[in-house]
Formats: sequence, C-alpha cells, structure tokens
Amino acid sequence: MKRALTLGLSLLLVVIVFAQKDYTKEADVAWKSESYFTAVDLYKKAYTKEKKKTEKIRIIYRIGECYRLIVNPEMAIEWYLKSEKAKYGDEEPKLFLHLAETHQLLGKYSEAKDYFKMYKDKVPSDPEGDKGFKACEKAEKWTEKPTAYIVENESQLNSKQYDYSPTLLGRKKDEMIFVSSRPGTMGNDIDSRSGESFTDLFYSEQDRKGKWSIAKPLAQPLNTEFNEGSATITYRDKQIYYTHCPLQKNKSSNCQIWRATKRATDWVEPEKMEFFDDSVTVGHPAMSAKDEIMVFSSDAPGGKGGKDLWMVVWDDDSKAWGTPQNISSVNTPEDEMFPFIKADGTLYFASNGHLGMGGLDMFKAEQTGKNQWGKVENLRFPLNSPSHDFGIVFNGNRDRGFFTSNRAGGKGGDDIYSFKLPPIIYALQGTIKDVDCKKPISGALVKLIGTDGSSVESITDAQGAYKFEKKENEERYIQENTSYTIVVSKSSKAKNIATDCESTDFKKRGYLAGKGQETTVGIEKSTAFVHDFELQCSNCGEIKFSTVLYELAKSELMVTPKVNSKDSLNDLYQILIENPNTVIELLAHTDARGGDAANMKLSQERAQSCVDYLISKGIAADRLVAKGLGETSPLRIIKNGQTVVYDEAFINSLSTKEEKEAAHQANRRTVFSILRDDYVPSAPPATPEGEKPEGGAEGNQ
Repeated sequence: MKRALTLGLSLLLVVIVFAQKDYTKEADVAWKSESYFTAVDLYKKAYTKEKKKTEKIRIIYRIGECYRLIVNPEMAIEWYLKSEKAKYGDEEPKLFLHLAETHQLLGKYSEAKDYFKMYKDKVPSDPEGDKGFKACEKAEKWTEKPTAYIVENESQLNSKQYDYSPTLLGRKKDEMIFVSSRPGTMGNDIDSRSGESFTDLFYSEQDRKGKWSIAKPLAQPLNTEFNEGSATITYRDKQIYYTHCPLQKNKSSNCQIWRATKRATDWVEPEKMEFFDDSVTVGHPAMSAKDEIMVFSSDAPGGKGGKDLWMVVWDDDSKAWGTPQNISSVNTPEDEMFPFIKADGTLYFASNGHLGMGGLDMFKAEQTGKNQWGKVENLRFPLNSPSHDFGIVFNGNRDRGFFTSNRAGGKGGDDIYSFKLPPIIYALQGTIKDVDCKKPISGALVKLIGTDGSSVESITDAQGAYKFEKKENEERYIQENTSYTIVVSKSSKAKNIATDCESTDFKKRGYLAGKGQETTVGIEKSTAFVHDFELQCSNCGEIKFSTVLYELAKSELMVTPKVNSKDSLNDLYQILIENPNTVIELLAHTDARGGDAANMKLSQERAQSCVDYLISKGIAADRLVAKGLGETSPLRIIKNGQTVVYDEAFINSLSTKEEKEAAHQANRRTVFSILRDDYVPSAPPATPEGEKPEGGAEGNQ
C-alpha cells in the first residue's frame, strides 16, 4: 500500500555483497529496512538455496509477510497456508492473526472469523483475536444493510499505478491535488517497498461537464526525486502543507510536513515544519476551515501507539503553530492516519485500530467542544469496504466528496473514488376502501398533520387513492425527522356507495373517521410509505368490534390471563376519540337459552358495564347509550347471497355440539351503532390559577 510509505520511514535498500551470495541474509536486511518488494524476491531465492528445514519454514512465513505488507492478500494467503501446513503456527501464533486479516481484506469474513478464533485460542491474552472476530460480524451486517451513499470510481483521474489522498482547491472546489506514482514523476528510481516509482503530487481540474483534465505533476521545488505525500490547502489556496519523505545515503530518514506558498501558478519557498525532531515521523496534514487548527499523523512519543492523530493551533500573535497535542479521544494503540476536518468541524480519519471492515477504515468523530472530538463512528459500507479505505475529503458541508480505496474493481493499486449522498425523498400514499364492501371510496378527505406544524389535505380519486408527494414549488410534503398523523374521513365530495354490499341499490353511506401514524424519524433512506385505510360504515346498523366476553350469567367484563375484554373496549375508545362528534348506542345480546326477562336484564347490565368502562376512560357520558336486547335480535349474516338468521331453528339444525355452541356464542355479542354525528363537546369549566384540570381524555364534558 503506497500511502504507508508516505508516512512511514523512507527506506534505503542496503545491498551487501558477499564473495558468495547469502540470499537469506540479504533478504533479512531488506526486511529490516522495510523494503518488502525487494525482500520477497530475495526470500524466494533464499528458499531454493536454504538447507535447514526450520529456516526454510521461517522463509516461507516471511514471504507471506512481505506480500501482506505490500498489500497482496491473495499471495500472502498462499504462502501463509504453506506455513500453516508446516506447523509454523505452533512457533509463531501470529500466523493465524495474519491469515485472518488477509482473508478479511478479501471480504472472506467467514474464513477470517475462523482464523481470528484460532488466534484467540492460541493467545487468549491478546484482544486482537476477539476484536477481529467482532469486526467481521459487524462488517457482514453493514454489507447486508448499506448506507445510501453512491460510490463511483473516478476513472479519469486514476492510473494503473497508485493514486490517492485527494485534496480540493479553487473557489468551486473543482480543482484537485493528489498523490500518484504514475509515469511522469520526478524521481527515476523504484521504491524498494512497493516496486513502484516514488510518488509526486499531481494536479487536475474539472470542466463544467464534470470531466477531469489529464493530471500533471506539480513543478519543482515542491516535487522531488523522493516521495511526496498527502497534502492540504489553506483557506483561499494561499499555502500548501504536504508530506515529504527524503532519503539519505546509508540511513533512513523520517517523513516530515513541509509548507510552500503560492506565487502566481507555482508553489515556491518550501520549508520544513519543526513540530518534532527528525527522529519522529510526521505527515498527512489537514487544515480546519479557517486555518486555526492543523491535524496530522505521527508516531511521536506520548501517543497511544502506532501512528496517532495530533493537532497544533495557530497563534496569531506569534504567527506560528503551537505545541503539538495528542488527540487521545480518537486514537488507539494501532494507526490513525489521513485526517480531514469538515467545514462543520467534524473530524474524519482512517484507522485500523477501531472496529472496521478490513484494513484501514474511515471514521468520523463529532466535535464535542473547542478543539475536541469524540463519539467515533465507522462510515460503514459502501464508503468502507473489506480493503483499505482512507483519505476522505468533502466538498464544503455537502454530503459529497472523494476518498481513496484499493477495493476490488479498481483501475490500479489505490484509486480515487467519488461519493455522494442522494437527497432523501419521502412520499406517502394509500387507498381508502369500505371495510365491508372492499370497494374504493372516492372523494374521501385525507388530512396530514405533522409534528413540524404542517397540515395539508388531499381528496381520494375514483380508485380511492391518495398521495402526498411533491408540491407545485417542488418541495416535498413529507420531511425528515418528522412524525405525521393521518386522519381520513368522508367529505362532501365522497360519492355514494351501496348500503348493502350485496345489492345494487346505492344509497348515501356515512363513515367513521380513521386515523394512522407514520414517521421519518430514524429513516435514512428514500421511502414511499404506504398507508391504506378501510372505513367503517356509520349508518348501516350494528357495527362489530373486538369481542367482549363475560362470565356465564354475569355482567362484569371478563378479564383473565387469556381474555381481556377491556382491551377490546379500548379499540372502541379509540374510535370515539377519532370521531369526537359521534354518539353511540352499545347493544348487548344474549343467546336464546334462559328466560326472556332474565336475558333482557342481563344484557342491559352487560351493555352498562361497557358504558361504565368507557366513561372511566374519559368518554363523556352523554355520548354513550346502553341498551340490552336479550335474545330478541339473533345474528343475521349474508352467506352465498342468502340471509342466514342464527335463531333456534337454525342452531338446532347444526350437526355437532361444537357448531351449536359456536352459534350461541356468536349471538352473545356486544356491538354498537351510531345514533348521530352532530355531538358538540361542551367546553371544560375554567380552572382556578394554580390548579390542574380534572377529567379524562375529553376533559369535563
């Protein structure tokens, strides 16, 4: 992975000449200087020459390590598996950890979890096994449920080589500086770590149609024959801070942050920033919106381990950067790199220390105070992938920008990708039908009331359909983070529908209002909500609702672990709340068994039990009438076009005891009917100051 070099040690391949070649020793020297691309070939030569079995097994493992560190997981796995077969894991348990990590990089999470578990069993004291296993589980879930971001490879910018770490500049942010090892770089040598040319900073600009120009390297003295890495541009594009990794003869030299100033179209007067001494690696600078803060990555002492994010604050009085401070709230014992500060103050960075999908993942941390960040959150799939993802930049405060990834399907080693979050669009639609006839109700009134204070209405069409989508000014009816109440009622425009569903005789049919709820709170994707209603006829006689039961020969509402008649009455309570102008008659029936007078008295008491319960819930007493009908009105249903009456003759004709008992139970029903719909709630009495009003859901009515 090319970008690791731009922050890591600049490397020097030390060539040792022997009278007789010792490839193993040469390979080990290259390994120690992190020249992995060179080392892998030397180890392969050493393997063919080496006589000792134990040394040959060690060399196999080192070849796998080289491939892992130059980010070739396929080849790394091939050689690691040879090491596993040779039982090298007994000597070096980290073989299983690296097998897990390389499988993870390829998105093979099931295999990765197996190896993470093996490593955990081998080294239970190291949390990396358990951490990796949990990371794979999260990655599987994130892949199944991706975020709404759209990610595309910017093929016009990318080459077959490494292209990474974009930074935007220009008033419209339509210019880009990025790092690349493509042909045309300043240096002529090959990087012994990656096998690519040394990297330079390149420039491209976007035309009005969104096409990027052919990238060109920035001129000297900014680019050199060594590695130049991640850069950041100050406010108004006056200065550039960038990573520079020089090489010195016979020794390594750490990367540092340099600064150059723009003169006309050129960057001039580069100078090194003295944040730490030269024994410390510093790179990947990122500026805040107004240049007050710079965040960068470094392995300086005093951090949590690996490479940490640090920051410096600009002092206007001294015209200099202050003392570096470790951003401990986001750092881990592993690596945190490639920071970016969004215009709203949110800190973005790449890390392999927080739980991720594989390799480097991108994260964000909220600004929790002045120059403080916390609540680290993974950006998830598809911004992150099983591969290395890093170097994110945003175009202002918009949810769009660019980042780097070496995920499958790219053009080269590392590629630059664009991302954008399409606008979240909500709509609400549905149909209104008659609950009995199942026919559409045209002209029904649908009212939408939002917690944001909005209130709009719609009328159903000939198919009983309604829709809240887009206003005439292109604004949306349904907004983010808002809850809505949907109230459906019959309007003056509602067309007549058959009173009797089986007949063709059309008469005016009234309806009880219906009410529903929808919310966009927590809904992060464009959604078309569908909410259908079936309205109950209000002038068609008895209206059924959830069954209300009583003990045999008793009038109290049955409440047992299996049956709760109060729950059934709560449904009726909700209907009354949604239809505040209705007055209803509760009708209780008995079956034909028992005396007429006793049944009439029992049914009246049962009806009154229902009324009393609804009054206790806050329904005004003058909206409720209790009426017992005893056995005088057996159930009537239409079956196959014929009216069936559940009288004694019909019940006695049934063949089984179970059928007869079910028919008797059907007769022992409690229903209601609408007496009128012009009820006007009385105003609650004035409440003395300091006292709370009494009463239930409807107040003192």
